[in-house]
Amino acid sequence: MIGRQFDDSADNRHEEHHLFPRDSAGQQPTTAARLTGALTKGVSLVRMVPKKRRAHPELHPTPLGRVVACHIYRDGRRDPRPVHHGDALRVARDHRDSFAWLGLYEPTAPELSKIADVYGLHPLAVEDAVTAHQRPKIERYEDTLFVVLKTACYVEHDELTATSEVIHTGEVMVFLGRDFVVTVRHGEHGGLQALRSKLESQPEMLRHGPAAVLHAICDQIIDDYLQVTEKMEVDIDTIEGSVFNRSLRPDPGKVYQLKREVLELKHAVAPLAAPLRTLAETDVTGVTPRIREYFRDVADHLEQVTERIARFDELLSSILQATLTQVAIVQNEDMRRISAWVAIAAVPTAIAGIYGMNFDHMPELHVVWGYPAVLSLMATICFFLYRAFKRNGWL
Repeated sequence: MIGRQFDDSADNRHEEHHLFPRDSAGQQPTTAARLTGALTKGVSLVRMVPKKRRAHPELHPTPLGRVVACHIYRDGRRDPRPVHHGDALRVARDHRDSFAWLGLYEPTAPELSKIADVYGLHPLAVEDAVTAHQRPKIERYEDTLFVVLKTACYVEHDELTATSEVIHTGEVMVFLGRDFVVTVRHGEHGGLQALRSKLESQPEMLRHGPAAVLHAICDQIIDDYLQVTEKMEVDIDTIEGSVFNRSLRPDPGKVYQLKREVLELKHAVAPLAAPLRTLAETDVTGVTPRIREYFRDVADHLEQVTERIARFDELLSSILQATLTQVAIVQNEDMRRISAWVAIAAVPTAIAGIYGMNFDHMPELHVVWGYPAVLSLMATICFFLYRAFKRNGWL
């Protein structure tokens, strides 16, 4: 944890001061003297190795994997020199037409709070970015925009079952300021590395500042939506073809599961329409008129996705209804088949029951041809009943 690393550093400085006090002139001992004293007093030499001083001691280092990337962009091109995420904003503000792009992956509350102190992020937005599971939205906090986007990816599978997971969703939160972009990603997909490389090959777009980064993120996420809908359409066509296939038993569970996955995608896509309209049609701080044109194109793509999802939902409702009808038909056929065999079996059962009463004065009990005659009667009646049920489609 960040706080723990800071406490350990403070403990090291305290211990170092205790072991190596200043001399009478107020000067710290030399490194050689420190090492000699450490050997004498049995202190680990590893702890006495001086650490590199950070430019921003109030912003402590995050654990490996939290800070995915941190770069400075000047006039549309990335500064090749590495920069610490605590210095990025200050460096960007020291140069005209520059901005910092900080990428984070599932930061904890203490980690994001430290970064929020440097970038001036609103506490409510920081809380939303940490807890995740937010609806797509856009919020304004003075000169900073906070945008929540839902990511989606298609889960490959060999066969759709009643428990198949077709859609995985995640989240990307974007803090947009005049000279910085902070992206917070949740989920195992939706990485922005490829997007970052693509943008760096288009300096004319990056010259528009942080808003160009927000547009590129929205565009990539909606393109992913389109790919997901194309693959889901294949699953829907497969299920639709199997509904009226008499050789396959209808399975409503598959249809209902796919309908739930479509609903999950709908929850990720539908609320995004309002934020995109805001970015495309409203004068938003940091979004230039030129970038608003690009957002209108993204909004148009989102409308296509929304229409597809609505069509999928309606089609799956019809398929589910047809599947339930097919199940009822199959059950009705089973009941007719069972009823036919019961009727056929009832004839010999009734005759055998009558002759099983063993009264002394019953016809044909004491004649030689009685037994084969009764068996022949049973077989004949059963045969004619079987032919009748077969002709009517009950068997």
